[in-house]
Amino acid sequence: MSSTKIFIAVAALMFSWPNAAVHADTLSAAQKTEVQQVVREYLLKNPEVIVEAINELKRRNEVAGAEHQRAAMAAMATELTSNPSDPVMGNAQGDVTMVEFFDYRCGFCKKVFDDVQTLIKEDGHIRVVLKEFPILGEDSVNASRAAMAVWLHQPDKYKAFHAAMMRNKGALGMDKVLELAKASGVDVAALSGQMDDPEIGKTFAATHNQAQTLDVTGTPAFIVGETIVPGAIGLDVMKQLVAAARKK
Repeated sequence: MSSTKIFIAVAALMFSWPNAAVHADTLSAAQKTEVQQVVREYLLKNPEVIVEAINELKRRNEVAGAEHQRAAMAAMATELTSNPSDPVMGNAQGDVTMVEFFDYRCGFCKKVFDDVQTLIKEDGHIRVVLKEFPILGEDSVNASRAAMAVWLHQPDKYKAFHAAMMRNKGALGMDKVLELAKASGVDVAALSGQMDDPEIGKTFAATHNQAQTLDVTGTPAFIVGETIVPGAIGLDVMKQLVAAARKK
């Protein structure tokens, strides 16, 4: 971090103290110069304060970011958990909803897939909302578009198709997607036309907007209650998040 940024960080903290005797906007140019000199001399004598100041600024930014996320989640609660165009697994009437943003070509998403399925099976009261969030290229978009088409038009086949694509280890081009769809019992002849359903594009746009608002930039990302957790969390962490949400 440059000396200018360090000074700004330290000065910002100084002038934001509730009991500070003066504020930056009340100082004359000469007074500001004098304060800068005092701060400079102090920091040269006590360089450890720089680390403390930066850590405090980081902490405040994290708190502000968390508050923003909580407010955004509250405002988008219905969109996040109750959009009928989003696939749902587990107990549809479950007492806790877990939302997952995922991409079919994401290795980390594939890594946590079995843990999500185990959670659904062992808990019995968890409702999982799947946010098709294709961010890894054209193949991801085509795979998610096919999956969304199945959910909207052949919903009884979605679970098997979703599992087949999540467990696929190789490339996921359109030929492979159709192969997996056929093996999962999907009516492939009808699927091509169903993939053009305009509702799919609307759902993708809504999901990307939600992700942007919540600062979800990668996959997987989970939301349980008021908590957002990015990354490939394990089964134990999932259970802890669900238990905490259930207590609230």
